[in-house]
Amino acid sequence: MKKTITAIAFLVSAVATAQDMTYARKVVDTLTTEYFWGRGYTKDGMKKAADYIATEMRSHNLVPLTGKDYFQPFKYPVNTFPDDMEVSINGTVLTPGVDFIVAPESRGVKGKGNLAQKDSVTFIDISNRVIVTLEDKLTWSVAPSAEDYTGIKVDKKKLPGLPATIKVNIENKSISEFKAVNVAGMVKGTVKPDSMIVFSAHYDHLGGMGENTFFPGANDNASGISMLLNLAKHYAANPQPYTMVFIAFAGEEAGLIGSKYFTENPPIKLKQIRFLLNVDLVGTGEEGITVVNATEFSQEFDGMVQLNKDNQLLHAVNARGKAANSDHYWFTEKGVPAFFLYTLGGIKAYHDVFDRAATLPLTEYADLFNLILRFNDRLMKR
Repeated sequence: MKKTITAIAFLVSAVATAQDMTYARKVVDTLTTEYFWGRGYTKDGMKKAADYIATEMRSHNLVPLTGKDYFQPFKYPVNTFPDDMEVSINGTVLTPGVDFIVAPESRGVKGKGNLAQKDSVTFIDISNRVIVTLEDKLTWSVAPSAEDYTGIKVDKKKLPGLPATIKVNIENKSISEFKAVNVAGMVKGTVKPDSMIVFSAHYDHLGGMGENTFFPGANDNASGISMLLNLAKHYAANPQPYTMVFIAFAGEEAGLIGSKYFTENPPIKLKQIRFLLNVDLVGTGEEGITVVNATEFSQEFDGMVQLNKDNQLLHAVNARGKAANSDHYWFTEKGVPAFFLYTLGGIKAYHDVFDRAATLPLTEYADLFNLILRFNDRLMKR
């Protein structure tokens, strides 16, 4: 009896301390540095991030999923902004990322012009085909190509009056076949290696807007990659009955492209996946988490809720229905049961230059990590 109690105590202790918060913070801090330039489309940001993730997988002794290396290459079109990014309105020089952002589908343009007011927030320079809009919050994204105009979104708090004149110098470069890779490794199962639990997170972000401005993407989604690599580190040291697969997707911000490619060209049999857990935006948690696909897989969701209650981990585990809002989606469309987990509360930075490592609290990182471990045990019926 004493041995049994000791074994149980050891198991509880091991689960409670499984996550490595020092490592978690290191991954987030690293991926958000200037070197990775927003893990996007200029200055080799995405490639550098892929290489870093592969190096970490190798250090944890993960087996490459493709058989030869950790990379699954693919291509897609994207509109980029590598160099000039200068805007002045009413003679006031605006700071890229802070005072304005360029619409992702914009063409390059250089010139001066007058702005005609179209409505309360829209102003047009007809001669240069520039459209200025006043915004409450600047939120950037990715576009596959350039349109025949230039859009400039301006923080309306940064202008003393209505826009009347503009001077602009913006360079764009459309890439028809941008080269990207998914990065994937696994830990072979000890009892049922053909049964798999998959963990996924996208590592790409928005990259850079001009020569001097980049979007760090701490919560979105360096936090998810940190969780992915931390789980990989744990399961590599503690092999499970099922095979554990870890996939870092590219092209998520451009339309879930990497995960779509993976499900259409799978290096593993999708029908062998018992469950997929996708993590994205997991750097906070004061208000709990939301589980996308909870209504699609209610039995697994109810189990997760009960585990959370029994172990007093997260403030709340909220249900959400099916949604095409992250990389779980294409797996669900192929019949793979999957959840997308994201945290709630805390910082509001999203798709902007303020999503930085220094302000990312990782409030409920450890509790979410431990909930995932327990959920996986339940999936394997231990």
